[in-house]
Amino acid sequence: VGSRMKRPDRALLLVALVSISVLLFGLASAAPAPKIVISHRAASGYLPEHTLPAVAMAYAFGADYIEQDVALTKDGVLMVIHDIYLDATTNVKQLFPDRKRADGRFYVCDFTLAEIKSLRVGERVNPATGAPAFAGRFPLGASKFEMPTFAEEIEMIQGLNKSTGRNIGIYPEVKGSAFHHREGFDIERIFLDVLAKYGYTSPGSKIFVQSFEPDCLKRLRELGCTLPLVQLLPATAGYEAPAPLSTPAALLTPAGLDYIASYADGIGPSTTLIETSKGVPVEGYALVRGAHERGLVVHPYTFRRDSMPTVYSSFEEMLRHFYFDIGVDGLFTDFTDIAVKVLSGAGK
Repeated sequence: VGSRMKRPDRALLLVALVSISVLLFGLASAAPAPKIVISHRAASGYLPEHTLPAVAMAYAFGADYIEQDVALTKDGVLMVIHDIYLDATTNVKQLFPDRKRADGRFYVCDFTLAEIKSLRVGERVNPATGAPAFAGRFPLGASKFEMPTFAEEIEMIQGLNKSTGRNIGIYPEVKGSAFHHREGFDIERIFLDVLAKYGYTSPGSKIFVQSFEPDCLKRLRELGCTLPLVQLLPATAGYEAPAPLSTPAALLTPAGLDYIASYADGIGPSTTLIETSKGVPVEGYALVRGAHERGLVVHPYTFRRDSMPTVYSSFEEMLRHFYFDIGVDGLFTDFTDIAVKVLSGAGK
C-alpha cells in the first residue's frame, strides 16, 4: 500500500505523524513534577533535630530533600540550628551560664564556632521548664550529638550522594535575616558564598532556599541568586509587611501571591492556612489553587505523627489527603519514612 501512496497523501501522513509527535512530546513535558518528601530538620522524629546522625537516617529513609536551618556564629560561620538561640537544643546554660542576654536567651551569634562545638546537642525542650517538646521521642541526655556547620552537613549529603549514586537535595532556610543584619552580618552573602563553594549556583541545582522574610529572598535575588526560592507563610504573622503590601496577611491574597511570584518559585504555608485542625478547607483550598495558577509550588509544614489533627484516623491518611486530594507538591515532615512509603504506594 505504501508504495502506491500518492505524494500528497504521503505529505499529509508525514505532517500528521509530526503533529502527533509534537503533541505527545508536549503532553510529556507538561506532566507535573514528582511529589517530594522534605525531611524536616532531618529525621527529627527519631533523633535530635539537625544532627548528622539524623541527616544520615533521613537519607537512608529516602528523603528527596533534607532541610537545614542556618544561623551565624560570632565569627561568621553558618551553623545548622532551627533558632537564632541555643537554649532549646543545647546545654549552653550549663557551660556558659553568664552569656545570656537581657532577655534571658543565649544567641548563636554571641558564641564562636569553637564554643558552639563544645556544646552538647539534644532533643528540643521548653527553655523555661526543661520539659521535652515531644515526650515520646529520643530521650533527653542520651548518647552524644554536636551541632554541625552548614558546610559539614552539605559535605555529608554530597558524600552520601557520591557513595550511593543518588541525588538528594538540600532545603536550607536563612534564619533571622533582619536580626543578623542588625547584628552587623550580611547573612545572605555569606550563605550564597557557602552554596557556591559546593556547586549550588544555577536554577537546576538540587536545592530550594526558604525564608519567612520576603526581604531576605529579595536580597538573595539582588545578589544574583537564581536558585529556586520558597516564601514561607506562618499561621500567624511572623515578619513585617513588605512594601507594597499593608499587612503580612496580605501575602495570602491574590495580590500577595502575585507579589510572591515576582521573586519566588513557591510557597511553604503552615498546614492551618490550607485546612483547619478540624479538617475544614480554608476558603476552599484557595491558597493552594492560587499558588498553582501562578506557577508556584506548594510545600506545607509540618507533618508530625505525634502531633496531628484528631480528624484523621492515621498519619498515613493525613499525608495521602494533602498529597493527592489537596494536591500539594511536597511537604515537610519529621517522619520521613512514612511519607516515602505513602508516595511509593506502600503506606496504605
